[in-house]
Amino acid sequence: MRIHSSKLSLALLFVLAALICTAARAQTDVGLSLYGAFSGAQTGNGVQESPSNSAGGLIELRHISNPIMGWEATYSYNRANQAYSVSGYVCPAGNVPLCNPPTPAPVSANAHEITGDWVPSIHVANLRPFGVLGVGLLLNEPTSGQSNTTSSKQAVYVYGAGLDWGILPHIGLRLQYRGNLYKAPNLTTLYTSTGAFTHTAEPMIGLYFRL
Repeated sequence: MRIHSSKLSLALLFVLAALICTAARAQTDVGLSLYGAFSGAQTGNGVQESPSNSAGGLIELRHISNPIMGWEATYSYNRANQAYSVSGYVCPAGNVPLCNPPTPAPVSANAHEITGDWVPSIHVANLRPFGVLGVGLLLNEPTSGQSNTTSSKQAVYVYGAGLDWGILPHIGLRLQYRGNLYKAPNLTTLYTSTGAFTHTAEPMIGLYFRL
């Protein structure tokens, strides 16, 4: 009975060691992903900021040493058109038929984001689930030829999770969700800033290439 118990213990230790070694397998890769950027309207200081949804692209340089030590540097781009208007405008009493509310201010813009992220993960067979937690800089730049516009720069806080699925020895599919938290940009001089924080959801699909 003791012999069987001893063999069972050795087998369990062998399996555990194999799993630890597999989970600790290092990886360096470059990832390319497409995503949708979905943001909600924000209101503050009597102003409503309404961003448009758009598509974008993400480039990642990632290195993972073990389940705890993983990092990445990213750059992403997407269109970031905005529309600014007076929040909750009510026509003065008695002047409703002749009321002219303030004209909304649409702004055509591009968003550039640079981040550095911590990436914890585990590696089992050809799958690697991972998390993302980081901080970076978000640059919103109005396109040229527009009057009464200004650039916006603010910190952005990133979180997310995903899954790498190895297809070939050096190529795999990457599925992930990333969320961005940042102060709503003010890209027009016609309205004051809302002063509110906003959130952008970014579901992604792409490929990674192991170096």
